[in-house]
Amino acid sequence: MATWGAFAEADAELAAFGIEQFKSGIAYLATVRKDGSPRVHPVTPIIGQGRLFLFMEPTSPKGYDLKRDGRYALHSSGDSSAQSGEFLISGRAALVNDLSSRAIAVEAVSYTPADRYILFEFSVERALSTLYEQGQPIRRRWEEKGGEKL
Repeated sequence: MATWGAFAEADAELAAFGIEQFKSGIAYLATVRKDGSPRVHPVTPIIGQGRLFLFMEPTSPKGYDLKRDGRYALHSSGDSSAQSGEFLISGRAALVNDLSSRAIAVEAVSYTPADRYILFEFSVERALSTLYEQGQPIRRRWEEKGGEKL
């Protein structure tokens, strides 16, 4: 599974677009509930040293979901009108317990995370963007199949 850095190396333009989308508004994390149904959460993604992280409360439903089933999708439209385009990634999340990874995330985040927060790192298995030019959608896609663009 590719780190954010490996994805960015394989498709720098798409990764840069994703970073801009994440910076411009709230992203929405989809996880899988115990019963298999989807759950969606507003989040603030963190990208540091080529890695994608999220801090969360230890009692957060999204944390329970990800500990049990690491599959996720993360979507951002930058603004409510989606005029700036849309960005979506998916892959797997893993709980991070080592202090060096936590230090990377703390350094990269725009707020001071509480010591009690748990941390997840997210792989990138696929990424998609949609831009709108003269009302027409222009789509771009990358999948981790040898790091190639599709």
